[in-house]
Amino acid sequence: MIDTRLEGKNVLVTGGAGNIGAAIGRAFAAQGARVAVHYLAQDLPVPEGAEWGHITPGTGVAEELARELGNGSFAIGADLSGPDGARQLAVAVAERAGSIDVLVNNAAHCETPDTVDTLTPGSLERHYRVNAIAPALLTAEAARLSGGDQPLSVVNISTDAARAFPGQIGYGTSKAALEALTRATALDLAGRNVRVNAVAPGPVQTGWIADDLIAQATAIVPMGRVGEPEDIADAAVFLASHQARWITGQVLQVAGGHAL
Repeated sequence: MIDTRLEGKNVLVTGGAGNIGAAIGRAFAAQGARVAVHYLAQDLPVPEGAEWGHITPGTGVAEELARELGNGSFAIGADLSGPDGARQLAVAVAERAGSIDVLVNNAAHCETPDTVDTLTPGSLERHYRVNAIAPALLTAEAARLSGGDQPLSVVNISTDAARAFPGQIGYGTSKAALEALTRATALDLAGRNVRVNAVAPGPVQTGWIADDLIAQATAIVPMGRVGEPEDIADAAVFLASHQARWITGQVLQVAGGHAL
């Protein structure tokens, strides 16, 4: 890309303090953007019988990353599992930065066990609150705040588990809802100077693939390697860039050919 036209833009990355989120922040900062690094200020209590399948970097990690990114980047905490967390986050970022030009809905909830036999109303609700409801509300709020006066690009981070992934029922179906949301909001907001797209990663090494499983994971990817966070970050930057100005409602699978 010759000129992404992202310099000076304000980018909100949810779940921006670790792994893929941090890589996305670095990729936008490299283009001269200011990044609002969202993080969960404190771990949520783990329900009995469940185990979180993710990490939640705290305030110190987020603030350190924001300093590294430069360009006036800053860390901001919010609990997206709550009923008003998304609205409060969008308003706070817009007030501090002046606008939201790019919204990357990267924050996700994943817990185990997540099979048909272990489903509970609580586990489904926890997955959907963060993976589908919060992105919907953030998109709506960011669009309202932009007012159609300035372009807004929304990039949702899905997963190829949204197609089918045994053992990840709540996670996979909530991400499938996120992909449906991508198409629906793209159509609803197209006339308001808003583009909405998604990236669907395949197996990405963010610490969850144990060393003894690397070969097994690599074997199922046609291009012969697992992904790195930077693979996803570069795709997110492209979808937010000037080069993608006539692209909306699309789900870009970034998976080395996995789950085609």
